[in-house]
Amino acid sequence: MKSLAVALVLLSAPALAQQAPPPAGPPVIVTTGEAVVKRAPDRAWVTIGAESRARTAAEAQRLNTEAMTAVIDRIKSSGIPADAVQTTGYHLQPEFDYANGRQTLRGYVARNQVQVRIDTLAKTGDVIAAAVGTGATNVSGVRFDLQNRDAVEREALRLAVQDARNRASAAASGAGLAIDRVIRIEEQRDMVDIPRPMPVNMAMMESRAAQAVPVEAGEIEVRARVLLTAGIR
Repeated sequence: MKSLAVALVLLSAPALAQQAPPPAGPPVIVTTGEAVVKRAPDRAWVTIGAESRARTAAEAQRLNTEAMTAVIDRIKSSGIPADAVQTTGYHLQPEFDYANGRQTLRGYVARNQVQVRIDTLAKTGDVIAAAVGTGATNVSGVRFDLQNRDAVEREALRLAVQDARNRASAAASGAGLAIDRVIRIEEQRDMVDIPRPMPVNMAMMESRAAQAVPVEAGEIEVRARVLLTAGIR
């Protein structure tokens, strides 16, 4: 009977130890910091395409190849290097007419699309007008960006951390305390700005095919947001 009682005591000891509350850690304060850095863009991305139709697939392809080759050659002659022009889409497909429940082949359409990187922003309007004047039938948008975006993002991050640190100090001071040390900093990546494309009016460009299209770049906002945890005393 005595050995059974000893066994029960030994078995129950770990269970009691697991149920004990963990010791309280040092007091901390958690704050968020935000920052916005504005810069004038110095790079543009333009998506340019050509569309061709013909009775046969081979003819549609031939017409489109001729049109797009002329467009790309004209873009490169505007001072755009070859590595700044990238094909982003090519489609060749049939088109049908529908009447009285019947489907009739009308012909074929070929589409070719390239993305052009323009590192001299002043050339943007000239490149668009030149492409349209040479045979481009679609410009889906203009997207402005920064060549040194990484450096600007780091600056925004530094300012966001500084903002979070100042908030933590203010909160601690309000409670009669002080910041002891920063324990953790977490970047909230979902707040990073992504440049949005600007729609382009094709009718406007066709009327200006012989001259540069006016393009206003405005400003780019690069945002950063962090979560800071600091120990207080």
